[in-house]
Amino acid sequence: MQQQIPALDGVRVVELGQLIAGPFCGQLLADFGADVVKVEQPAEGDPMRRWGHSKDGKSLSWSVIARGKRSVTADLKSADGKAFVLALIAQADVLVENFRPGTLERYGLGWAELSAINPRLVLVRVSGFGQTGPYAARAGYGSIGEAMGGLRHLVGDPDRPPSRTGLSIGDMLAGMHAAYGTLLALYARQRTGVGQVVDVSIYESVLAMTEALVADYAVAGVTRQRSGAVLPGVAPSNVYPTSDGDFVLVAANQDTVFRRLAAAMGRPDLATSPEYATHVARGVRQRELDDLIAGWTAQHPADEVLAILEQHAVPAGRVYTARDMLDDPQFQARESIVRVPDPDLGPVPMQNVSPRLSATPGTIRWTGPALGAHDAEVRAAVGEERRPEQSGTPAGLPIP
Repeated sequence: MQQQIPALDGVRVVELGQLIAGPFCGQLLADFGADVVKVEQPAEGDPMRRWGHSKDGKSLSWSVIARGKRSVTADLKSADGKAFVLALIAQADVLVENFRPGTLERYGLGWAELSAINPRLVLVRVSGFGQTGPYAARAGYGSIGEAMGGLRHLVGDPDRPPSRTGLSIGDMLAGMHAAYGTLLALYARQRTGVGQVVDVSIYESVLAMTEALVADYAVAGVTRQRSGAVLPGVAPSNVYPTSDGDFVLVAANQDTVFRRLAAAMGRPDLATSPEYATHVARGVRQRELDDLIAGWTAQHPADEVLAILEQHAVPAGRVYTARDMLDDPQFQARESIVRVPDPDLGPVPMQNVSPRLSATPGTIRWTGPALGAHDAEVRAAVGEERRPEQSGTPAGLPIP
C-alpha cells in the first residue's frame, strides 16, 4: 500500500502563542502534518504546561494542545533569542502568535520587518479584539470574547445569570478560525507567490457562530434570550429522564421524525392532532409536549428508550461523559479516541484528529513535549548552536 502523506506535510510553522487560542491553531495544523516549532520562554515555558488537571506533575491539557509540536526556547528580549526566532521565521511558511496587538512591533517583529525577510510568510495573528479598532490594545481572553460576541447571553437557564459552556469555547473557536485562515492564505499564496496577514479576533470568532442573532434584532426586533436546554419554538428537542436515573436527548422536531416518535411512544394520535402535527404547533406547545415525552421516557430505563427509538429511526442519545466515550463501541470502531504514548505518563487517551481525510489523513505523532526538547535539532537546522540563555534565568516572552 502506498504511504499516505498528511495534507500539510512540508508546511513549516513557528508558534509564538501561548495558552489556548493561538496554540489550538498550531495543534490543528500539527495534526495534519505541519512541522510546528513552538517557541517558549526559557525555564518557564507556556503557562499551559501548568494549567488544568495533572498526573505526576504533567498537565494533561498540555499533552493535548501541544501534541505533535516541537519545543524550543528563546528569549525575545535578548539579541540571541531574537536572532534565532528571525532565523526560524525566515525559513517558515507560517507564523502564529496570540500576543496583545503591538507586542510584535515593539520587538521589531512587525509585518513590515517579517515580510521583508520572508515575502512568502503567512502571519496569523489571534487576539481578543483584532489588530484594529478602539479596543485593539485591550487585554482580551476567550471568556471576554464569548461575552461580547453574544454567546454568554444565550447560555444557561432564563431565570439565572449568563453561564458558560464548561469549555474554553471562545479560544477554541478563534483557534479554528485561525487554522481556517491559515489554509486560505496558503492557498492564495499558490496563485500570488506572496504571504499575507490573517487577523483573527476572539469576539468575531464567536460572533460568526451566532446564526441570525443580529438580524433577528435589527430586522425583526427580537432579542434572543437564554432558554436552558431547548431552543424556543423547536420541539421536541430536549433531554428527558429515564427510570434508571439517566437522561436521553431526543431530537424529533421535524414533522416526519415526530410521527415516528409518536409511534414509538404508542401515541400515533399525537402526530395527527392539530396541537402537535406541525413544527409551528409543536413550538407553541413546547413545554406540554416535553412533559408528555418525559412521562413516557420516565417509565423505561435508558437502554430500553434508546432501543425503541432506534427501531423507529428517531435521533436520540445519552448525555455522555468521558467514561461513556471510552466505553462506546462507535467511538471504538472509528478510533475517535486514541492512546498516544507519553514518555512520562504512558498511553494518554485523547480525541483523534478531525476531520478525516481519505488520501492525506492527519495523525498524532506525540504528546506535548518537554520544554526545549527540540532545541538542539531545530538550532542545528537553522545553523545556530545552543545559546546560554536556554539554561539561564527566564526573562520570558511578552504576556499576551
